[in-house]
Amino acid sequence: MSSPSRRLQTKPVITCLKTFLISYSLIFWFTGVILLAVGVWGKVSLEAYISLATDEGTNAPYVLIGTGAVIVIFGLFGCFATCRGSTWMLKLYAMFLMLVFLAELVAGISGFLFRHEIKAIFGETYKDAIKKYNGSDKKSKAVDTIQRSLKCCGVKNYTDWSDTDYFKTDGVPVSCCKDPSNCTLDVRKNMEKAATEVYNTGCFLLVTTVLESNLGIIAGISFGIAFFQLIGIFLACCLSRYITNNQYEMV
Repeated sequence: MSSPSRRLQTKPVITCLKTFLISYSLIFWFTGVILLAVGVWGKVSLEAYISLATDEGTNAPYVLIGTGAVIVIFGLFGCFATCRGSTWMLKLYAMFLMLVFLAELVAGISGFLFRHEIKAIFGETYKDAIKKYNGSDKKSKAVDTIQRSLKCCGVKNYTDWSDTDYFKTDGVPVSCCKDPSNCTLDVRKNMEKAATEVYNTGCFLLVTTVLESNLGIIAGISFGIAFFQLIGIFLACCLSRYITNNQYEMV
């Protein structure tokens, strides 16, 4: 059995590590709340952009929401494991943090790479959405949302609508109008009259700028949170080792 002085030296280290790990777990829990918020924000604010950037729906916001919820749960688990001083719980917590680190690293890299491909993908799908625009389906509503929120019209400009089937019967969409009350059907079906009543800026450049900046933010958050897990892994492993050593010294 080790000397009492050795055990007295070990216990303050354990107390210090517990304090740091509880503080870390609370911060980790808060990052889960942030991911939940980012996921909900992405679902609400970026759904129109994402639906046009991909041919099929994306589950990215739901992945963020699910990941955030799991992190919130394990953040609380980390606090509980630390207070209990359970070595197997601490090891399980460290393993979970490692999995989160790897998953978020992959997500961050994927988001960063996707940011550079977004223009080519969005350009084609947006042109197709305008060509098939009918004012009622999901992609048509997404086009309307983008044109209203960004105050733009068409891909390059409002004249892109002149080649669509929708223009032949209904003219330029109302979502292109600066003031819908001045945008009568007669005005919307005449490109010369519409020039002064609709937005003249095309949506392509504006949308890709919005998407690239927001994807960059999400990728940055993912990288930051991913490397933050390394601190927790180190603390959990150290605390588990010191508790095990202290139990051995007591024998």
